[in-house]
Amino acid sequence: MMSTNVLFEAVDICKRFDATVALDQVSLTVRRGEIRGLIGENGSGKSTLSSIIAGIQKAGSGSMTLNGQSYEPVNMIDALDKGVGMVVQERGTVSGITVAENITLGENSKYSRWGTINKKALYNQAEQALRGIGVTHIKASDPTDSIDMQDRKLIEIAKVMSRHPEMIIVDETTTVLSQYGREVIYGLMKEMKAQNKSVIFISHDLDELMQVCDSLTVLRDGVFIRNLEKPEFDEDTIKQLMVGREMTGSYYRDDYDGSYGEEVVLSLVDGSKGDRLNQVSLSLHKGEILGIGGLSHCGMHTLGKALFGFEKLDSGTVEVAGGRKIRSEREAMELGVGYVSKDRDVEALSLQSSIKDNIVIAGLDHIKRPPFLIFSKDEKKYAAQLIEQLSVKCASMEQSVQSLSGGNKQKVVFAKWIGRGSEILILDCPTRGVDIGVKQAMYQLIYQLKSEGKSIIIISEELSELIGMSDRLLIMKDGRITGEFARSPQLSESDVISYMI
Repeated sequence: MMSTNVLFEAVDICKRFDATVALDQVSLTVRRGEIRGLIGENGSGKSTLSSIIAGIQKAGSGSMTLNGQSYEPVNMIDALDKGVGMVVQERGTVSGITVAENITLGENSKYSRWGTINKKALYNQAEQALRGIGVTHIKASDPTDSIDMQDRKLIEIAKVMSRHPEMIIVDETTTVLSQYGREVIYGLMKEMKAQNKSVIFISHDLDELMQVCDSLTVLRDGVFIRNLEKPEFDEDTIKQLMVGREMTGSYYRDDYDGSYGEEVVLSLVDGSKGDRLNQVSLSLHKGEILGIGGLSHCGMHTLGKALFGFEKLDSGTVEVAGGRKIRSEREAMELGVGYVSKDRDVEALSLQSSIKDNIVIAGLDHIKRPPFLIFSKDEKKYAAQLIEQLSVKCASMEQSVQSLSGGNKQKVVFAKWIGRGSEILILDCPTRGVDIGVKQAMYQLIYQLKSEGKSIIIISEELSELIGMSDRLLIMKDGRITGEFARSPQLSESDVISYMI
């Protein structure tokens, strides 16, 4: 039975970024034994609010209490010391150090004597933290940089949970986790609830929110809209509260002819890469949306990188129409191929740079004047057109990309490749961490690109997305293609799942 005792409360929180009002007198109450969902479109303020609660940044005004006492964390470590931990949306580990050092970050004094670190004690503590969340395949001595993004998330979770917090904030974390990772975090959330502790859970997946949460708080444009208790959960109601209107138009495609040209514009023949790809062959046709799905470690993300020349194959060839081979990212770009990475903040964007610079960098050869001159006014015109075309919500094109919401960051990534006029687009989890309104807009953009004769590969862990958008769907398992399905109104997730597991 959920307790009615209040663990945490935020009252009239305000936050501005220059002229942008991120939060306007937002209040939030979290009870003991509660999993409270926090939902809203990109730019609604949910990540700003959670970062204030976690000590990442300060509120402009307002107050917070924890266990009835004033709560004003000066940073994330201080927040964790006080009993509030957060697993962030993007990468939250530090490069260049070991797993153990990441888990014990900020606690080195506990393992230091006379200036020397007791590595055995440090590693033992980290191993206990990993085992505490049920993870046994990651070693404390491993360099963090050798571990993939999903397992790095488990390291972050272990770090937070090792401090036995009274409340955790899970910000869009499940979107990057495999099913195994999701089950780990769902189990920890249930444990927190059973121990009369609390969780703030942020996700764009409505089915996930309605399944795991006891209550929901909806934000829109930095303003509190409504609280909903479990009996009030209704998908259409929540969507309308999020966007301030009823969703109109098709979410995915509403056609089922699945037609595309005969011309093959991109092909892979017998591609192999370690144990991730095993003699994979495929063809992409002109005007086709080719979906590629499977469980997280099936090899599909490696495949996307290999098709763009970012991942070097052990054997096999990638070619575009005319027989020209792709062996590097530069060759891929010259041949009209663009790539949207799953790991957006690390592989697709320069977070410290402006929106303009991120968009222009991929199109410099399109705006330069003979012989090699690039004028600022041309850069600004180029970026402004794409910002308007993709409806990037920002105060200025000079704004830092890292200050944007997840959906607007993704629009900037799309803008890079659309601005180049890329004829082939490889999209790896293109709607990860994006709200339903932006998702719908992206799906419409992808279909528009198909209608213009562009060829698109969508790699995704969301079967509904793949079935809803693809002309043809390939399923992978253990580095191989195990199934192929044509677009059909009868095709369902149950039809393809057995080819994944």
